[in-house]
Amino acid sequence: MEKRGRLEETTHEKAECQIQGWRPSLPHLVRVNEAAQKARQLRFTNLLHHVDVAALERAFRRQRRSASPGVDRMTVKEYEQDLESNLRHLHERIHSGRYWPKPVRRTYIPKADGGKRPLGIPVLEDKIVQGAVAEVLSAIYEVDSVDFSYGFRPKRSPHMALRALNRNIKVGKVSWVLDVDIRSFFDTVDHGWLLRMVAHRIADRRILRLVERWLKAGVLESGSWRAVETGTPQGSGISPLLANVFLHYIFDLWFEQWRRRYARGEMIATRYADDLVLGLQYEDEARGMLVNLKERLAKFGLALNETKTRLIQFGRFAAQNREERGRRRPETFDFLGLTHYCGKLRSGKFTVKRKTQRKRMTAKLKAMRVEMKRRMHSPMQAQHQWLSQVLRGHYGYYGVISNLPALSDFYHEVRVLWYTALCRRRQRSGMTWERFERLLTIFPLPTPVIHERSERLVA
Repeated sequence: MEKRGRLEETTHEKAECQIQGWRPSLPHLVRVNEAAQKARQLRFTNLLHHVDVAALERAFRRQRRSASPGVDRMTVKEYEQDLESNLRHLHERIHSGRYWPKPVRRTYIPKADGGKRPLGIPVLEDKIVQGAVAEVLSAIYEVDSVDFSYGFRPKRSPHMALRALNRNIKVGKVSWVLDVDIRSFFDTVDHGWLLRMVAHRIADRRILRLVERWLKAGVLESGSWRAVETGTPQGSGISPLLANVFLHYIFDLWFEQWRRRYARGEMIATRYADDLVLGLQYEDEARGMLVNLKERLAKFGLALNETKTRLIQFGRFAAQNREERGRRRPETFDFLGLTHYCGKLRSGKFTVKRKTQRKRMTAKLKAMRVEMKRRMHSPMQAQHQWLSQVLRGHYGYYGVISNLPALSDFYHEVRVLWYTALCRRRQRSGMTWERFERLLTIFPLPTPVIHERSERLVA
């Protein structure tokens, strides 16, 4: 049964106001932010003094207590036992130049397409320093960032990127969608170019030295150290900010310039970190953009994933033209875990509908099946608590309008998964569907919830 969640959705105007009006909450960072606004070409020569003991403590408080330790095996709980002394000593090493980051422990996590994504796990002190430095740099780079960039920025979220893309396609003249996939972006970022881009705004040599040391710290994999010449390790606290800076100069500013100089029709872009979707009005401009984008990325050592980058017809005009010719509706594309496809409202008006990406759902259910097998003999209440937490998290992200069928499928699959696990607890469990249904009255699983409100309700 569909329910409307209690999470408050904001209108586009309210959201834009919140984004454009973002200011740091700390007085010294407010001054940095204001200076960056007054002079867009200003280079900051003295920033490290903002990385004080208080900033380090704030960064420490933001660390997850359950996070995996780095190569030194230091955990948050152990570091906290003598926190004040540890932070003072760390602060002294930073400002005296004696702080050197340790190698990043390399591990791999499964991807939705069946591959593996490399993940870097820095030591706790490196996470703390990176968090404190990122706090200062964000006050500067938030001023420079363009409006269509949503990834890893304050007061922005994947759902805001999805709403912006949805709205631009529905009300604009988009007829072609360029679904861009940059091949191994976080592993191929050129260190030389990245440091030059950071230095465009930051002239404090101590900050630049810290960034360079993090990039050159290397990785520890299978017990052996290896130098890294390219890439920013996913998992480090500074990596999202550096990735945004890199793509800001490589793509964001270039796209706005290209649109002003060459575009005859409408062009829109939505970027969340390295996930990028472009919408264009004319086919020739779309194909020209694709060619020029390849050339632009190649200048900085990046390349498109040819198998995943696609140019497709999409939008209200594309859907109308194909319907008049008796052809199937336009192709679909994936963005931030949701498959976007052309649809209609009950009134017959065009709309963009979304559903959970099939690969994402399959991968999630496979992971849950493995975890459920591990928890098979846990108490019933503990199993119920874990499954409820997983379902609520799934609904919280994928609970968008038009996605109720996919949410219901996921809910029923989780029910079957739990029933199967209970049947295997004993050789003769005696568990039947009737008994399982009675069990669900005692331990009910959360039912699908749509958290997103329609634009008519929030207007």
